[in-house]
Amino acid sequence: MNEKKKILDVACGSKKFWFDKSNKEVEFCDIRKENIKLCDGRTIIINPDTVCDFRNLPFRDNQYYLVVFDPPHIKNIGEKAFMALTYGRLNKETWPQDIKKGFEECMRVLKPNGVLIFKWNTHDIKVSEIIHAIGKEPLFGHKTRATKRSSTHWLCFMKEENTDVK
Repeated sequence: MNEKKKILDVACGSKKFWFDKSNKEVEFCDIRKENIKLCDGRTIIINPDTVCDFRNLPFRDNQYYLVVFDPPHIKNIGEKAFMALTYGRLNKETWPQDIKKGFEECMRVLKPNGVLIFKWNTHDIKVSEIIHAIGKEPLFGHKTRATKRSSTHWLCFMKEENTDVK
């Protein structure tokens, strides 16, 4: 853990959307650290700086300028499925509480006026359900359509200056 880093990615997985996967300004976190060899020979490398659960971050309050939250988004999938191995999976029963707790932890570690970028794919759960679970409206967002069935949404939140922690 490097307390001088300015950016926190709380569920980095294999860092697929990062251009610089070893950016020195970013503290990369994930609940797992592993190399997964797929049946077709490809390898998925999950190598965070800090192994931790996004629902219980080991960082102090008001530490980061920018937090990225790209949690698992699929709940109806087998444990060994490619998507589950690559991106993780949600608990079918507790996902709303898990996402809410993760969001609260992200806001806790953000500096006042800090920005939270939340990435979500609507494969199993609609954005409206996520916003309901979180309990806060984003400032703005952007939708990219991947298929007729699902699309990825980027949502932006800002921590208000006059809040205790969350």
